[in-house]
Amino acid sequence: MTADTATPWSRPASGREPAAAALLSWLGDPRAPGLAVVTGAEGSGKSRLLAWLIGHGTRPGTVDERRVHGFVPLPGQTATTAAWMLGQQLSIAARSPGDLLAALAADRRRTVIALPELHRAEQPGALVELALDLAALEHVRVLVEVRSGTRWERELTAGLCARMDLDESQWTDEARRASWEAAHPVDPTGLTEQEPEPEEPFDLDDPASVCAADPWSVTVAYERSEESHGGLRAAWLRSGAALTREQPAAERALVLLAALGDAADPRLPAALDSAARHASWTVVRHRVRGDVSPPWPGPVRSLTAGTGPLAGQLVVADHQGTVRLLDADSAGSVGRLPHPVPGARTTAEYGDGTVSVLDEHGLLHTQRAVESARRKGLAALIDDGPSAQEQLLEAVERYTGHRREPVTALTGFADRVVLGDAAGTVHVVAVGAEPRTAALHRGRVTAVAGTALSVSAEGDAFVLLYTGGADGTVRAWAPHTDPMPEPVAARDCAVDAVAVTAADTGLVLAIAWSDGLVEHRALDDDRLRTFRPGGRAHAIAFTAEGDLVVGTDDALVRLRAR
Repeated sequence: MTADTATPWSRPASGREPAAAALLSWLGDPRAPGLAVVTGAEGSGKSRLLAWLIGHGTRPGTVDERRVHGFVPLPGQTATTAAWMLGQQLSIAARSPGDLLAALAADRRRTVIALPELHRAEQPGALVELALDLAALEHVRVLVEVRSGTRWERELTAGLCARMDLDESQWTDEARRASWEAAHPVDPTGLTEQEPEPEEPFDLDDPASVCAADPWSVTVAYERSEESHGGLRAAWLRSGAALTREQPAAERALVLLAALGDAADPRLPAALDSAARHASWTVVRHRVRGDVSPPWPGPVRSLTAGTGPLAGQLVVADHQGTVRLLDADSAGSVGRLPHPVPGARTTAEYGDGTVSVLDEHGLLHTQRAVESARRKGLAALIDDGPSAQEQLLEAVERYTGHRREPVTALTGFADRVVLGDAAGTVHVVAVGAEPRTAALHRGRVTAVAGTALSVSAEGDAFVLLYTGGADGTVRAWAPHTDPMPEPVAARDCAVDAVAVTAADTGLVLAIAWSDGLVEHRALDDDRLRTFRPGGRAHAIAFTAEGDLVVGTDDALVRLRAR
């Protein structure tokens, strides 16, 4: 086992060197079971041993085989709140245990999770199930502390696991324990579990009350409750960990308002809007799962703001490949593309009513969104050749037909198409011009957006592109020059979507990160606004008015910066 020489570890308390060595051996042994259970009677030192491991395993510089990536002290927690906490630590937008499991199953990186004091949880049974499901993932290690003699211990240790009972003498070096206890006299007042601090009262029917209260206590209270509380309960649980982060009550009220369904108590929107009056955003319009007037448009995988014949509309692709046209003001449906595209990844429109849909295999599917895009009458007789957009798409098809790397990202303009591929390269294709390419990312390009900037009174303009990647960076590139050497933004999670607009006050860039964070960056003055919709924001777009539209699996939200 490789020693962690950069950050040396202290000895564990109370002569627990044998137990500590066994835990480190379990972490470093690729053949060991994915689940380790530390058990023992009350006061046996279980929590102290895990605190030692977590304290060292989460320090910067800890070697990979000893690193602890996530941990949740379980007293008073439910399976939902534990999933939210782990999601925050692991940069995952998890609103449920199922979301957490799905995200970890898709990410094959080694992950070590510690769950202390399961026996004191609000929902021990559900947390046993979560721990077993996590440990069943080949690349995930789970360390659980549970009191011996409980049903939760029996359920955890019924299958294959590494079990350590601290009541057994083999896990203690008696000589070292005597030496340690002589140097650390026991405070008799610390031998028993301390009663938790009394909670401030809050009213689950009052939006101002729950937004100002401890969010973890509110979450547990809503999970215990079987009442709807006017729709607040559903909105709170839909918003997930977006509400439990440290933030002002006004920002919490904004998130809750954006998740409120249209079946809620009609007094709640005004109350939440008032509570959110000092937030950084105003909710202009939102539709959530279950809404009926107008109907919720379904899960969102891609968003494009229409231009030309599609001005004032949003082109929205869902999880089944249906591409709808929505009114940008009401979010009501005004049509759909005639043919769904299964596995739709993103969409592009070209200002003439033509829409291309990129599927998960890197293939483009182009359809007419409006019939008026076709030439008619005398114009069709005079020039029956392909239109400018048809020539452009033919050029794209010829270009991509010779590429080895599949296309993974797409955006379109009237005179050019921008493609990102699985190798991290961005390609700009135009009719009558040599394609421009730049290697901008390590790994897959996940998002591309651009805007045309005027550079002269005669109308000369150039295109400025922003690209996002699975490498967690956003880069800027004007295709007539070299890319900027440093990323515009970088985080330890992938980019899901980017959008850019040229506002009256300058360029504004929006970024949706895979952990659920949406950033709104005014590039000329470095102002930054953020929004977390609760779930993962798969798609974002700017309307013609400069509002930001955010699409998730459960909501479509239009926001206006204050």
